[in-house]
Amino acid sequence: MSVSIRPHHLLCMVTYLGKGYTPAFVDNYSTIVQRLNDGEPIELVEGPDALCQPMLNEPGCHCRNESVRDRDRSAAAEIAQVLGCKVESGNLFVLDRQLLSLLREAFARGSIRKACEGCEWQTLCSKIARNEFRGCHLAPPD
Repeated sequence: MSVSIRPHHLLCMVTYLGKGYTPAFVDNYSTIVQRLNDGEPIELVEGPDALCQPMLNEPGCHCRNESVRDRDRSAAAEIAQVLGCKVESGNLFVLDRQLLSLLREAFARGSIRKACEGCEWQTLCSKIARNEFRGCHLAPPD
């Protein structure tokens, strides 16, 4: 089994501390992070993913907006440069400690943050990166 994740959510996950839009969203997010910590692979998808599921029926849900698809395209392009490979729908990979470390280093440097522009969580995520990602829930196996 794999977890469906859209590209910009790879950025969100590196700073996840257990906060989110609603209690159902946070519960789902924490479950997904635990699955990744247990070594379950990620499958990149276009559009709403496993993290979006609790929000899809909420009024004003932004998961299908073009602006969010723009975030995904931006994140995919920047992450691809860091990883040296294509980041596109259908890719399957395990987010291990080495890959997470690469993403966190790039995130802290700001080289994969274009997709974060205008996000309501941007200030919190920047603070987390400055605090060296202490307390973040994502800690996959080696």
